[in-house]
Amino acid sequence: MTTPWERRYAQRTKGMGSSAIRELLKLTENPEVISFAGGLPAAELFPIDLFRAATDRVLTKYGRQALQYGTTEGYRPLREFIVDRMERYGIHATPDNVLITSGSQQALDLLGKLLINSGDLILTERPTYLGAIQAWRGYKAEFITVPVDDEGLRIDLLEEALCAGPKFMYILPNFQNPGGVTLSLERRRELIAIADRYGIPIVEDDPYGQLRFEGEHLPPLVVLDGEVMVNRNGQNNKGQGFGHGNVIYTSTFSKTLAPGLRLAWMVAPTDVVKHCVMAKQGMDLHTSTFIQMIAYEAIQDGELDKHVRLIREVYRQRRDVMLAALEKYFPPSVHWTRPQGGLFLWATLPEKMDAAELLQRAVAHHVAFVPGSAFYPNAKPDNWIGRNTMRLNFSNATPEKIELGIQRLGETLHQVMAQESVPA
Repeated sequence: MTTPWERRYAQRTKGMGSSAIRELLKLTENPEVISFAGGLPAAELFPIDLFRAATDRVLTKYGRQALQYGTTEGYRPLREFIVDRMERYGIHATPDNVLITSGSQQALDLLGKLLINSGDLILTERPTYLGAIQAWRGYKAEFITVPVDDEGLRIDLLEEALCAGPKFMYILPNFQNPGGVTLSLERRRELIAIADRYGIPIVEDDPYGQLRFEGEHLPPLVVLDGEVMVNRNGQNNKGQGFGHGNVIYTSTFSKTLAPGLRLAWMVAPTDVVKHCVMAKQGMDLHTSTFIQMIAYEAIQDGELDKHVRLIREVYRQRRDVMLAALEKYFPPSVHWTRPQGGLFLWATLPEKMDAAELLQRAVAHHVAFVPGSAFYPNAKPDNWIGRNTMRLNFSNATPEKIELGIQRLGETLHQVMAQESVPA
């Protein structure tokens, strides 16, 4: 049924759509349903006492400042903390390169507002983060995609896609959402070299980089890009690389502290930050000063490191339980990734099996997941792109629920495959 408002909406709304994950979460509010659908951290690990004490200190010491308007760029001590922390990973920046955003989703939206004209082509991994697709479709972006495998983006297929002339590339190099795969060091270097040769910038989204359970830390793309700049200019550009580099970096406290804070950051050349500041002023003036000050107070004296170590160990255990359960209960014709960190793994069903139809049967058996087609920018109801894939989250459920949920899902799979005569 149409309403008088239908003719009043802006043209850009035609590209908007509701998040498949958000809609799915509504279906799984039943406490009997074991959900692997959301990208939810483990709520029982949230450092509530730490935040309670930090809130009291902020109100006692800085209450008037905390409850006042703040600068759009963000609370400077928090930006300085982020700069110092990023130094551990070789990211050299200054507070002027850092913009605090209301969640990383706002950072993506700001970049869309800043960089995308109607019809611009954006290159993403295939599959890729649903939130980025959703943010940039609102600016009428088009998408060209390059598949991933167990070592991340298929660099051997990248140059052909770049010939289409994308505005920028969007890459999640660490424990990618949704695939759980990590871009290898060799491919990272090749990606930076190709991006430099073609002059195509990269938006590096790194929400999970600190959640590595095993293996060696790999340098962020922004670090490798800085090395290219240094080699080209023949000088040390520490703190200057963001003025001339090819990569914009984003990260968040949602996965290391709590998503309810809605605190994330963007690291970019100062000119890009300046333009994003102007765009953000039209959105919300600034991210909550109160929340920024509480977070800053909470993460002092090594508390953030302590908490990250805890969630790494818990998530590693839950990943291991899920991998073992998949081996035990899933048909051998189903394949899945084995992430070294993060929150997700990715399963591929036999060809022509529809994960959306499987989900309906699975919810009836009180277990849920996200069908994979939502993570493919060019998937449509009339094509088969991503239809036989699914994303499974292992961070939010206890080991006991993971075991039971995968058992239920495996039984559902066996039933559907037997009915449809799909080889197991």
